[in-house]
Amino acid sequence: MNAGAPLTAIVPADPPAAANGDSLKLAAEHEGAGRLDEADAVLDRILAATPNDAEAIHFKGVVAIRKGLTADGAALMERSVALGPAKPYYLRNLCEVYRTLGRYDEALDAGRRAVAGDPADPICHANLSVLHYERGEAAEAVASAERALAINDNLPGAHFGLAEALLLSGDLARGWEEYEWRFRMPGVPSLMPKNDIPQWDGRPLKKGRLMLIADQGFGDGIQFARYIPWASERCQELVVACSRELQPLIGQLTGIATMFDRWEAAPPAAAYLPLSGLPRLHGTRLDTIPADIPYLRADPAKAAAWRARLDVLCAPGHRRVGLVWAGRPTHKNDRNRSVALNGLSAITGLYGVSFVSLQKGPPQAQVADYFGRAPLINLGPEIDDFADSLAVIDGLDLVVTVDTAIGHLAGAMGKRVFIMLPFASDWRWLEVRADTPWYPTARLFRPPAPRDWDAVAGAVAAAMGEDAPSPPAGEGGREADG
Repeated sequence: MNAGAPLTAIVPADPPAAANGDSLKLAAEHEGAGRLDEADAVLDRILAATPNDAEAIHFKGVVAIRKGLTADGAALMERSVALGPAKPYYLRNLCEVYRTLGRYDEALDAGRRAVAGDPADPICHANLSVLHYERGEAAEAVASAERALAINDNLPGAHFGLAEALLLSGDLARGWEEYEWRFRMPGVPSLMPKNDIPQWDGRPLKKGRLMLIADQGFGDGIQFARYIPWASERCQELVVACSRELQPLIGQLTGIATMFDRWEAAPPAAAYLPLSGLPRLHGTRLDTIPADIPYLRADPAKAAAWRARLDVLCAPGHRRVGLVWAGRPTHKNDRNRSVALNGLSAITGLYGVSFVSLQKGPPQAQVADYFGRAPLINLGPEIDDFADSLAVIDGLDLVVTVDTAIGHLAGAMGKRVFIMLPFASDWRWLEVRADTPWYPTARLFRPPAPRDWDAVAGAVAAAMGEDAPSPPAGEGGREADG
């Protein structure tokens, strides 16, 4: 996950008009308490009297963004800058808004102007760091984060941004240490309702239980579960707190005494650790990533049942390819990592393939408008849990997916998987590489520009065509569809 520095509406210390200064402070109180409509009303009164009050206009842009009206907020902030001279924090905030809108070149210009205007403002540097990360500029992201922290070392967002940039660049030694700041980020919930036990330091735990907590998303849980056997060798008893959805997967790893998904069921423990903290204690570097794969397997009976079902549904002789085109809409980077099904026509136009939709959630509805050449079998509504997903994937020749848990699942099974990454990819996929040390059977596909899914789909189609059978005469082009 990426975490930009939060937009902050700053009331000027020496406002040009005392009345407006008092009103701005009142608006700030409303905004800080979440009373956005009340803040808007105060700002509207200021602007009714002084329409060109840049401070009020900029603040109104902040409130608009808090309401989810990002484009409206950007327009207001642009107006505040145009009134000039632009205050550095106007540009700092505009950098962050442009980044959110994917307007990366404008964001870079605003960010650089903000830093030039106030080089002692750490948030200017922190926002620029996040922007560089999304532009695929890891070295620049590291440098900007380090400048922010040289000014103020107690900025969790800057530490976390530095962690992601370091991990992306392959500097795992420093990256894991900075990654520990993730729990100090604003709004990040505590790991457990009552934390009166120490965090495990990786040394053998001679007495009592060790509790591991699956603290992030499904994909992270699958990726970091590989460390569970290593942890179990260093304690007398290991218990795991994880969601019910992950239990069929995590329960396959050796050394677990019990799993639970409610804190009322938690047994006493001598120490705890988030699952995502295990790579740091393990001392993981690029050449020491545990890759004893497969470490997840389908239930044989379920796999046989689904394979028999696919024998009926898939065309004889066709390759069976699982397909996932979208992640959870609530994911903070979903706008970058998900694609519409009809945006993958280069893939779904292939000959000799039966696609098996593993898609879950609202994007399943896009199947109703599917008109690709290749047949698409929609199994999404019938897949109840990850145990079903494992069993279906077991009977496929290939999985093609955007960056979701299904990519991790196929990789952990040792299945061939093509993962279509967003331009600003997650740190775990490193830079540039088409392979990954986390999952040796995965192949990564990267767009040359933000949201250039046509290029990604074309590259995936070409890779799939490398081992595709030739179409019969008369069926080689799309014109043959009539």
